[in-house]
Amino acid sequence: MSPSEADSALPAGGGAFLLTQLGTHAAQAFAERIAELDLTPPQAGLLRAVAFGPGRSQQALAQQLGTAPTRLVALVDGLEQRGLLERRRNPGDRRLHAVHLSVAGEAVMADIGRVSRDHDDAVLSALDPAEREQLRALLARVATDRGLTPGVHPGYRTLSAADPGSPSREDRATY
Repeated sequence: MSPSEADSALPAGGGAFLLTQLGTHAAQAFAERIAELDLTPPQAGLLRAVAFGPGRSQQALAQQLGTAPTRLVALVDGLEQRGLLERRRNPGDRRLHAVHLSVAGEAVMADIGRVSRDHDDAVLSALDPAEREQLRALLARVATDRGLTPGVHPGYRTLSAADPGSPSREDRATY
């Protein structure tokens, strides 16, 4: 079979393949964009989770993100050392720490928002606003059907225990 015959014998990419292809492309492009802020996608995701639910415990954040608490603690440690997150005693349970954005973290969140909007516009540039909304609604419906947590990337489940704040270049594609 010649290469051209083999190409025509292959089925056209299905919806799941196209989602994987585009998802991988989008994840890699986002990792490159967010690296300009000296962040990894998992760090940006954690900052987003804290911004949308300030004052939660590390345990609650780990549960929401679907990652091991020890991995989350390492991410929080790194962002706290950079001055982007703060741990505060939980007034309701002094054994727990409530995680909050610092003032610097709030400023970085504004930058993450800008980068995310630019990224979304670039990835979806072939669609008009109505098509973008339709696509978002359809993808949200599929994600809900698959039991995915809204706003949480499933890549947190595969964070490297050795260095969860800085996945290798190859690992970044999963976020």
